[in-house]
Amino acid sequence: MRGAVDVVRPSWDTPERATRLLLASTLEHVLPTIARAANTLHLDVYADPGLLEVVDPEPDGRRLSRLLQRLARELTIAETEAVRVAADPPDDAVALATRLLTAPSLAVELARRGVTVEVGVLADAELWPVYQPIVSLADGAVVAHEALLRGRADGREIGGGDLFFLAESAGWLPRLDRIAREAAIRGAAGWLGGADLYVNSNPAAVYRPQVCLAGTERAVHDSGLSPEQLVFEVVESHAITDRGHLLSVLEHHRSLGWRVALDDVGAGWSSLALVSAVRPDVVKLDKELVARLTDAGPRAVARSVISLAHGLGAVVVAEGVESERVADEVLELGADLGQGWFFGRPVRPEPEVEQELTFA
Repeated sequence: MRGAVDVVRPSWDTPERATRLLLASTLEHVLPTIARAANTLHLDVYADPGLLEVVDPEPDGRRLSRLLQRLARELTIAETEAVRVAADPPDDAVALATRLLTAPSLAVELARRGVTVEVGVLADAELWPVYQPIVSLADGAVVAHEALLRGRADGREIGGGDLFFLAESAGWLPRLDRIAREAAIRGAAGWLGGADLYVNSNPAAVYRPQVCLAGTERAVHDSGLSPEQLVFEVVESHAITDRGHLLSVLEHHRSLGWRVALDDVGAGWSSLALVSAVRPDVVKLDKELVARLTDAGPRAVARSVISLAHGLGAVVVAEGVESERVADEVLELGADLGQGWFFGRPVRPEPEVEQELTFA
């Protein structure tokens, strides 16, 4: 596997230290709790029903930073998510109203400031795609690769799950999802050949497909890959959150010639109904389900999913295939393709040229 490797060093909108906060909440007890904490730190506090203004009398904002650290310890996650906050809001009424309409939750503000999670890790990380082979169970031929995101910060490698957790906590999920999609496509252009490319995508990161996926569409065009080679994966747990939105996103994918896959199928009770509603081109069996195929229950679930998928004309990929025994089991059940360490681990392409990309 050889080709150009895209090393992505994105810039993130991390806030500077603030001297004034405007907080709003419909929970009656939260703002008084914040006001009491602010008073103990000798901050200036101005309260109105449902609204709280906290001002640091010192120009460096250190007391306000201490308040945020204290709130991260003393408020529950549910409470921080129920508070909206605007840092250093403008005095102009129109500008203030605009700011309040887009104000993040206190949970997001804390995350972006690195108070509750190590957002600094994400802010300083180098990102790149790795690729895991997907093979035909019938003859072992490699027919596709799934792209996964990896990162490096402070000399250590970070997995994609941790990267996306941090991004979602800080309200940066749409940006990281776009970076991962486009890096996956560009990184595969030099070596993929005629194989398919599976790309993960979270529908929650796509507000309006025509706008949010425009950069991905350009990346496919610029890569020289055929649209039919692209298979965009949606995780089942994400899919059931807003089915109407999901279907509109997937319809846009299909209008561009891309195929869609439903990932982790079998992990929840709604799997069969969801497969029928989404009608994906590819169904990926959940790795936990595959690991339990020696039990009658999981085996029956897998057989039902495979039968339904084939009835809808979909290809079935068994994930988490770690041994020859499991490969034989999923083949006997009717799965078409396999993915897992038995066939190959995710690897970074050997670089012919290493490119550094900056995402604005």
